[in-house]
Amino acid sequence: VQLQASGGGLVQAGGSLRLSCAASGRAINMYYMGWFRQAPGKEREFVAHIARSGTAKYYAESVKDRFTISRDNAKNTGYLQMNALKPEDTAVYYCAAKMAPRGLATTEYDYWGQGTLVTVSS
Repeated sequence: VQLQASGGGLVQAGGSLRLSCAASGRAINMYYMGWFRQAPGKEREFVAHIARSGTAKYYAESVKDRFTISRDNAKNTGYLQMNALKPEDTAVYYCAAKMAPRGLATTEYDYWGQGTLVTVSS
């Protein structure tokens, strides 16, 4: 499966953005999906994960109650709605997919999109 992330941009603190992750090559309902981010000089970190059916969702503590992960299997697309953005959310955001049900670490994911830059100004 190939993944294409989009929707990043420049936003003021407190604003919102919605990232999209368009999948091609295979039906996305076969995969668990996740979002990760990497800030300059830092390691890539987990942001959110969603099960194949969309019923189970997991979030990093730093984004819980502000970000919402979702998916539309009919459109072969995943989403990350980001509200109440903070300057510390500035990073390149990556969507990822995997077939194994367990594990949220970066190394657990098999397929990665190219990343989309989110910049939050104070």
